[in-house]
Formats: sequence, C-alpha cells, structure tokens
Amino acid sequence: MLRALVTNDDGIDSPGLHALAVAARSAGLDVIVAAPAEQASGASAALSAVRKDGRTVVERRELPGLDGVEAWAVYAQPGHIVAAALNGWFEPRPDLVLSGINHGGNVGRAVLHSGTVGAVLTAKINDTRGLAVSLDVALHPTGERYWDSAAHLVGPVLELLLEAPEGTALSLNVPDRPAAELRPLRHAALARGGEVQMRVDEVRDGDLHLGEVEVSEEPEEGTDSALLVAGHPTLTALHSVTADDGDLVQKWLASNAHTGSGR
Repeated sequence: MLRALVTNDDGIDSPGLHALAVAARSAGLDVIVAAPAEQASGASAALSAVRKDGRTVVERRELPGLDGVEAWAVYAQPGHIVAAALNGWFEPRPDLVLSGINHGGNVGRAVLHSGTVGAVLTAKINDTRGLAVSLDVALHPTGERYWDSAAHLVGPVLELLLEAPEGTALSLNVPDRPAAELRPLRHAALARGGEVQMRVDEVRDGDLHLGEVEVSEEPEEGTDSALLVAGHPTLTALHSVTADDGDLVQKWLASNAHTGSGR
C-alpha cells in the first residue's frame, strides 16, 4: 500500500484538509496527516518553523472521521513539513504528497506564492510525486463550499500521478460548485497572474498595509483562470527550480572574456 502525506497551508483544522485525507484513504492509500497548526497561506516553499531548543514544535492530533489516521499539527510552513516528512521524520517514508484542498484557487504564475503548491514543489525537488488540490472559492464567499466536488476528482487524477515519473508535480483546480454542474476536466496553461493580487492600500510613516483584490481583467483563453470561470476543473503539471538551458550566460561570458580570478 502506497503511503501519502496529506498537508495544506490552511491549517490542520481546515475542512478541505479533512476532505482530501478521506479521498486519499478511499483511493486505497495509507494516509498520514501533517499540516500547519495555524494558517500558513502565502508561504510558498518556505522552510521556516517555530523551534524550541532547536526542535520543530509538533502536537499529536485526532481528526474527526479519520479514525486510525496518524495526524500531527506542526508549527511550521508546509514546505518545512514536507521536507521533514521526506527526509527522516516518518518511517516508512511517504511515497507521495497531497496538498489541500485549498480554500481558493491556485492559478497563474502566482502559484509561486502558494503554500499549497509550495508543498508539492518541495516534494518534487525531493524526487517525490505530489498533487496540489484547490477549490476555486471567491475572495469573499457566501453559501456553502463544495469540497466533495474537488475530492471526487482526486481518485482519477491519482491514477495519472502514480503512472508519472518520480518528481512529478500536478496542480488541480476545481470550480466551487456541485459536482453535477462541473464541466469536463481540462489541461490548462498558467495565466499571467493569479485570481487575487496583493496591493498596497495604505502607507504611513513607518508602516504600510497590504490588501487583497480580485483580478478584474479578462483571463487569456485556454489558461487555468479562463477555464475555471467556464466551469472546467483544470490540471497543470508544474516545473520547479531548474537551470535555464539557453546560452544567454555562455554568450555573455565568451564575449566579455570572464574567466574568473585568473589564478
């Protein structure tokens, strides 16, 4: 039985985390949960943590509806949790990382800042498969959330993930609507930005205040943002940090005869 680490950036008490853990267990995975003790949105792949005597602070938890599932609340960012889980914390080591279900879409190049996505990119650089799952909740939502709509797609996407090479990182975004109203799952390119932008809305002597605003521009056709608006769940394979294989630097070094110190 494959072992899955389930984490997120909304915190250990998030209903999306519970929905993802249930979906993973229903898919036949051996589930272990380790998630931030507190809200950690926007953490990207940060490795910061609260430490006491040099040790990351963790607490054992029992999660409702997940009897028998080992669960930990960690005073750390998702990237820290994944790095620890894949490098000696758990035995046996998790075979894959599932992150989410995030309260809000993670689309466009702004996924760089997402703690949900940062968790699976941390898995990727540790040669481990990862899936980030996000529910496209509005910035100021009303009514109920359709966690099950996202959870029901986890099983089918896992089939792809488990057949993919080690280090594959996938991002699944699902419209916040009943499953019966979802259109077919689509591959999507990343939009230029995200659905929400940070903006400085007040500057005072010695400090400033940043607010969040929803992007008002029409999304580019075929991108994750556009497809979500049209009711399609979207799936995107993500690259992590890699060296550019172009010759920009090589040409510059050659033309300027930069050879180091000359020693």
